[in-house]
Amino acid sequence: MTRTVLAAIDLTQPEDQKAVLTKARQIADLEGMRLSVVTVLPDFRMSVVGTFFSHEHTREMAEGSRVALHKFIEETVGRDAETKHVIRMGKTSEEILITAEELDAQVIVMGAHKPNLRDYLIGPNAAQIARHAPCSVYIVR
Repeated sequence: MTRTVLAAIDLTQPEDQKAVLTKARQIADLEGMRLSVVTVLPDFRMSVVGTFFSHEHTREMAEGSRVALHKFIEETVGRDAETKHVIRMGKTSEEILITAEELDAQVIVMGAHKPNLRDYLIGPNAAQIARHAPCSVYIVR
């Protein structure tokens, strides 16, 4: 099986995520691993908000994210036919962990937002993933 570096990218903050993707590419190149990039969309089909959004809206959101992810990766680290692009829908930390297990990732590379009083050291998603990941987690500031 191919060894994998999984970069978790938040497309709502592309400027902050360039360092994450660049570091993931460096690790993948250094270790001879495949780069996979995941972004997680909110699940608009949840029962609380599902009645407000059509299935068409969800499909359009996923397609727009797919295009944005491809563009972001190409502009940041260049085009690579081996790089896997993954778009998930749901709770961010859960979907990243599921993706890491499915891809048998050796390392997850992700960013952490600037801390506030509530999450003093690292963001809640980064902390959750670091605690529960089946592999090493590299957090980029």
